[in-house]
Amino acid sequence: MADPRLREGGDAARAGLRFGDGPLSRVSALVYTLLVVEGLVLLTTSPGLVALVLLDRDASNVPLVAACALPLGPALAASVYALDRRSRDITDLRPAAAFWRGYRMNVREVLRIWVPWLVLLTVIGVSLANFSGAGLPGWWATVLVVIAGVAVLWMANALVIVSLFSFRTRDIARLAAYFLGRRPGVTLGNAGLLILAGGVTYLASDAVLALLGSVLAAMLLQTCRPMIAEVRERFVR
Repeated sequence: MADPRLREGGDAARAGLRFGDGPLSRVSALVYTLLVVEGLVLLTTSPGLVALVLLDRDASNVPLVAACALPLGPALAASVYALDRRSRDITDLRPAAAFWRGYRMNVREVLRIWVPWLVLLTVIGVSLANFSGAGLPGWWATVLVVIAGVAVLWMANALVIVSLFSFRTRDIARLAAYFLGRRPGVTLGNAGLLILAGGVTYLASDAVLALLGSVLAAMLLQTCRPMIAEVRERFVR
């Protein structure tokens, strides 16, 4: 005859487990969220993405590439917002609602930093494309590449901050620059993501990179966790 104490313990253990608590359910919830967010990224960036795929990889198209990338900023910000607020419970998944909420909340603020950043990169890209005929010293090209790299790393910080917090534009810019040196681990992690994105684009295409948009957003969010925690602790009242 079975020991009633064992039966009671088994019942209690089963009662303590809810549907969606297991590792498989958590993985399924993450995959589902990434797929939904990816679909919404492709939807919101489709006009620029289609044009970008059709463009030749020619230096003269740098301004057009920047124009095509205009919808990408708000889409990435909404992705970061949705992924940060995702539920681990497979029975309570609403990534689409979170994405659209983040998009509506942040689109204006994101564009205030995204557009000037794109203009800066466009100027640098055009300068490098026409560098041989400009008569400038060779070291100036290195300076431009470094400026572009720092600008991309700054934007990674700024994009995460603007996605999750409500600050004035100039404060977002200052915090993004401040954390470049304050959190070198975050900066190095974002540099690794930059290299990964560049490698995917070079070896495959812009379309493949776009298909990995939600995954890159999730990796960016995870890399920036120490910065996010410090912003919440020190700058949010």
